[in-house]
Amino acid sequence: MRHLLTVADLTTAEIERIFAITEDLKNKHQQGLREPLLPGRVMALLFEKQSLRTRVSFEAAMIHLGGSSLFLGSDVGFGRRESLADFGRVLSEYVDVIVVRANHHQTVVDLAKHAGCSVINGLTDFSHPCQALADLYTLREVFGSLRGRTLAWVGDANNVARSLALACGKMGLKFRMATPVKYQFGQQARQWIREQVPELDIEVTTDPAAAVANADAVYTDVWTSMGQEAERNIRRRDFGPYQVNSKLMAQAPKSALFMHCLPAHRGEEVTDEVIDGPQSIVLRQAANRLHVQKGILVWLLGAKG
Repeated sequence: MRHLLTVADLTTAEIERIFAITEDLKNKHQQGLREPLLPGRVMALLFEKQSLRTRVSFEAAMIHLGGSSLFLGSDVGFGRRESLADFGRVLSEYVDVIVVRANHHQTVVDLAKHAGCSVINGLTDFSHPCQALADLYTLREVFGSLRGRTLAWVGDANNVARSLALACGKMGLKFRMATPVKYQFGQQARQWIREQVPELDIEVTTDPAAAVANADAVYTDVWTSMGQEAERNIRRRDFGPYQVNSKLMAQAPKSALFMHCLPAHRGEEVTDEVIDGPQSIVLRQAANRLHVQKGILVWLLGAKG
């Protein structure tokens, strides 16, 4: 039994396998075929945070694969009525896979220790593996190959940035990050990333123009994530020079793509002209969440390959 809590849980070969399943199922989907590879399988969704893309894409993915899903609200008492160990042991007697969107990463780690079925991290403060995998799959669709490409991250060194750094290291991309010094990865995070992907080619700067100069894709995210609302004014001031606008995109190659994991705070980290412009592939990223998560579910539950 396997879990997907961070991208570090996967080898390069396993990511390639997930992408191969994804490509096969996406091609069939576009032909109007929805192959029921997981009939009778049940997925539980445990969400402590709001969600559009993660919830709907996972639910739709399992339905397309012939299974079903249960969205479990506060009435199940997750984290309140009983110990996490008891909760996990009982829930995994009923379902085949659990997707968790939690406030704290340790919650997902602890649940996986006790669950008798696979656990997928749907987002935590530390990691967002499904997003990063969908992002790199999207880039591979566009470019055909990932190795040697450069992904520039402009903004906070958050959960998505951490996941993308790991994914880039495993798939052979260069990772360039531009962020104010106090928002960069701390020493512990840098050490962990280096241990997981020692081959990662990473450069960190405070200069957005330098980060995007040779980028194949420019990626940003909200400056204030869920749970950081009290810091919003400070973050808007600190990240003001890091807005991805037409001026910054002009510093990148003309072929550079724009990426965002959404939802976007338009007018803050990105302008309308960029996110709605011809270089933007944000809708393609969002759409590929569905297909890559099909690949993850099929790979984890062993229905194919």
